[in-house]
Amino acid sequence: MAWFNLFTGPAAERLEQKGDALGAAGFWGAAKLEYERAHRKLEAATVQDQGTLHRLEEKISATREALAGEHHRNASDLAAIGDFKEAMDLVELALALTGDGALKETLVQQHREIETIRNAERHQTLSAPEDVWDPEEESVGVQSPDEAFRALCGTLPDPVRQAYLGYGADFKTGYLALNNGDFETAADYLARALETRNAADSYIPLELATACLQLNRLEQARQLLETLLQHHPDTLPAYQILCEIYWEQGAFDRADALLASIPGDLATSLAVFVLKGETLFQAGHFDVAKTFYRDFLATYGWDESIAGALARTHEALNEMDHARRMYQEILGHCNSCHRRIDPLVKEKVADLSFAAGIHDTAILELYLSLAQERPENASVYYAKVGRIYQSTGNETEARRFQVLADQMASSAGRQRDSSAS
Repeated sequence: MAWFNLFTGPAAERLEQKGDALGAAGFWGAAKLEYERAHRKLEAATVQDQGTLHRLEEKISATREALAGEHHRNASDLAAIGDFKEAMDLVELALALTGDGALKETLVQQHREIETIRNAERHQTLSAPEDVWDPEEESVGVQSPDEAFRALCGTLPDPVRQAYLGYGADFKTGYLALNNGDFETAADYLARALETRNAADSYIPLELATACLQLNRLEQARQLLETLLQHHPDTLPAYQILCEIYWEQGAFDRADALLASIPGDLATSLAVFVLKGETLFQAGHFDVAKTFYRDFLATYGWDESIAGALARTHEALNEMDHARRMYQEILGHCNSCHRRIDPLVKEKVADLSFAAGIHDTAILELYLSLAQERPENASVYYAKVGRIYQSTGNETEARRFQVLADQMASSAGRQRDSSAS
């Protein structure tokens, strides 16, 4: 691995890819951390890629919404077994995360219903003002550290949740700091917490290693995770982080050996397949990675994360027609399921088609849609719309969109100059 990478950590593109893999496996909190880490790296760059920054902001928002939805569902499960305090903490955490108006209304109603049931079980008068949670009288989503900690732990598997709740004040402070992006504080307090525990019996090394990775202390993180997995071989997030470290160090054989050692049903999980494919890709074994991804889709059926990885592998092999068809297939699946389409997939379909000389109405409409979704790149999209119209002989529309593209590019340049001064 290059010395530059050793001291600066992985590039923003790699961090975004890691976030994508974590999101595909359902690790929304960890994915959010990686997207935020990538965003900070790009913000610190001398020349900022506004398009990528905007895409990362969209992905951060999407992971926040996914987390909020997960908290909403978990709160319902907790309320069903009578754990009302934990359920309400999760609802308040979800309210702090979501920006979706409809979900906010659902969560407010959920909180009221849980409070009503809890009061009924206590045989209290439901109309008593001091016992009814009113979002107009209370700041929604504001929690004490204890409440926030319990809510975060409520999303974990039961054995891990119970362990985290018993790790003490230093762990609580460190864990909250980690989830708030304050990695220096997190590493300090988590290290203190680890000193008071038997490392072999705790999950503290996982959280401390996560903080160390964010701080580019790769060797410390590696040692923590390797020790952890000797005692807790079923800890899936540890494999993800350790693979990231091995990739950075160019130790692909160690990553292969690690993934081959995963026990039981965990070895056949989607997350592990994603890690195996990504290890092949990072090692530059693109032909092998292509076969791996194709075999997965043939054996297990459609999966968007695997399909996206296959499309990216085709691009790495300069098999642009295959990549375009793969991205088109992803686009088709999203349309058929009426799900929001990742603008990056739209852009890939449009750009690869445009480069292949496909200048039809469908590609034109993709660029027009992208100009609305990603206005910071609209000048580029409108220029291509103008060239599509030109290829069809519609000179009037071609000139109109080229003028619009030039105007937007000029305006963006003035804004950059103004912010730089």
